[in-house]
Parts: sequence; C-alpha cells; structure tokens
Amino acid sequence: MLHHELLGEGPLVVLLHSGGMSGRQWRRLAERLAPSHRVVIPDFLGSGDNPRWHDEARFDFRLDVAEAGLLLDSLGGGPAHFVGHSYGGLVALTLARERPATVLSLAVYDPVAFGILYASHDEDGLGDLARPAANPVFLDDERGGGEAWFEVFVDYWNGRGSWRALSGAARASFLRVGRKVYLEARSLLADRTAPSAYACITAPTLLLGGERSPVAAQRVIALLSDAIPRAHTHVISGAGHMGPISHVAEFNALVAKHIAGAGAG
Repeated sequence: MLHHELLGEGPLVVLLHSGGMSGRQWRRLAERLAPSHRVVIPDFLGSGDNPRWHDEARFDFRLDVAEAGLLLDSLGGGPAHFVGHSYGGLVALTLARERPATVLSLAVYDPVAFGILYASHDEDGLGDLARPAANPVFLDDERGGGEAWFEVFVDYWNGRGSWRALSGAARASFLRVGRKVYLEARSLLADRTAPSAYACITAPTLLLGGERSPVAAQRVIALLSDAIPRAHTHVISGAGHMGPISHVAEFNALVAKHIAGAGAG
C-alpha cells in the first residue's frame, strides 16, 4: 500500500503529486479542503516515505495507477474528487478513465498525457518534446536520473538554468528519487493512449495550465479539452509548469471552487 496521509471528513478528495516530489506538495490545499472533505495524500512508488525504487526494476506509470487504485479501494472505492499535477495529473486521468463512475470531479495541471500527442501526430507538441530528447543524456539508461539528466529534465520544464538555480538541498532531494523519475519519463514517452480514450470521463473536469508551460503541455490540454465532454480550461497568468507551487493561492482557489461546484455527485 502506498504511504499516505488522511485528513478531514466528508466527500473523498485524492491529491496526486508531480514526479520527483511527494504528497507534501499538497499540504496547503489539503488544509483548505479538510474542513469539508476527507483528503487522501499518497506518495507514489519510490517517492516520499515509500521505499526507494530499485534501479534494476522494470517500471511503467501504470504501476502507480494500479497502486493508487488499490489505495482508493481500501478507502471504500470512491466516489472521489481527483486532483493531479504533471505526473500525478496523468495518474488522475488514467484512474478517471478506468473508473469513470467513481469520479465526482477531476482537476489536473499540465498532465503529462503525452500519448495523445503521438496518437494525434500533433506536430507542435511532438516537436517540443523532441527538444530534451535531442540531448544524448536524456534517453541514456546509464545516466538517467543523475545530475546531468536532471539538468536537461528540469530545464525543459522550467527554463534554461533552472536546475542550477535550485538550492543544493533541493537538487539532493530530486537526486534521491532520480532513477524513479527517469523511469517515469521513459514510460510516458512510450504511451500511445489516444484522445478518444478520455471521452468516457463525464465528470466535471478542470484542465489547468500555465501561461509559460512548455508547448507540449499546452497541446495536451488543448487535445484533452476537445476529448472530455465536460471539460473546461483555465490558464494561470505568469505561471509555468510548477504553477501549483509558484502560484499556490490562485491554484488552490480554482481547485477548491471546482470541487465545491461539483458537489458530492
């Protein structure tokens, strides 16, 4: 079972963190929602307070989806509101796709559902994804998850120089889970889930992104907005890929309003 925290009472909310981080990224949102909701905050495999992921083990993002599903079952199986950022956004979307009847609402920020770019042959999105892949270290199994790899990864998402601008403690924190993050990225690039697969998500869906998010992330949002029947989008002005952290007050307000509007079903 994934390590997780539970707060509050009421309709269930599942908060799914981004790659390289942990459930701690949701502390302020959880505290905002807990007075009226039961909030579960898991750490993904190899992240947070879970055991480290073994370098030699085979990995696919669907393992995290499966583990999140088992956690949901242990809490009664739903229904639930799902919130996810980046990698957590993809896990939330996949859970919603696999269990559409259990979803009260869905809110995702820059979900890395790259399969829809490949399935749609989206030139702008795929061209943007080719930028990090053009660096030999990015798909190098020997160096994946190390410091040189993280510099390419973090700079792609947040702009040149972002990795070196992090504090030593922040870089060390990423490197502790580096191999798992690399394996996540490899599995995302192998995904070919078509936009039509998301059409079964009929719950109210909020697709969030940043004004400065990478083109690939923006294209994912655009394609999902066409595929999901009750989706609407919101771009946070001035935000990049880490908008849920850099623009936490605005992000949390948008998500709380969305969940309140969706109600208990």
